[in-house]
Amino acid sequence: MDYFAHETAVIDAGSKIGKGTKIWHFTHIMTDSVVGQYCNIGQNVVISPKVVLGNNVKVQNNVSVYTGVICEDDVFLGPSCVFTNVVNPRSAVVRRGYYVSTKVSKGATIGANATIICGNHIGKYALVGAGSVVTKPVADYALVVGAPARQIGWVSEYAHKLSFDQNGFAFCPESGQKYRITDAGVERVS
Repeated sequence: MDYFAHETAVIDAGSKIGKGTKIWHFTHIMTDSVVGQYCNIGQNVVISPKVVLGNNVKVQNNVSVYTGVICEDDVFLGPSCVFTNVVNPRSAVVRRGYYVSTKVSKGATIGANATIICGNHIGKYALVGAGSVVTKPVADYALVVGAPARQIGWVSEYAHKLSFDQNGFAFCPESGQKYRITDAGVERVS
């Protein structure tokens, strides 16, 4: 075993866990899920069957990642954030097999207590503010907040809010990376 799992963690047969990953107290990794290398899975987390987490994904405490969710590399899932996987749930109506998928792209951050309604794509390096409720797709590098979440700006790969000049360029104050805004959205240019 080339990963760490706390003695209280439950790891079902058939799950795949990458090298260097750490799984903490009272967490359940269910069968047929895939957890990449060097992930950190906090306490009291549920990773449901067929969930896919890329490499270096950070899942904070009390997060439920349900079947249908795919997180690419370097995703951050803040404490107590929630994913749904059924559009119209009812206790008396069994909808297994009708799960709607949600993709969280490379480098995106989901803030604490945010709710992601299934079927929405979170773009690369997007930042979903704490407590937000995502009801529609989020663009690459977008900063969204509120319930329902609405876009209030753009962020760098280092999660700094970007201020664009009259020529449509912005620089990250931490990394110095350069970004350009166009009608299609934001892209990193250097």
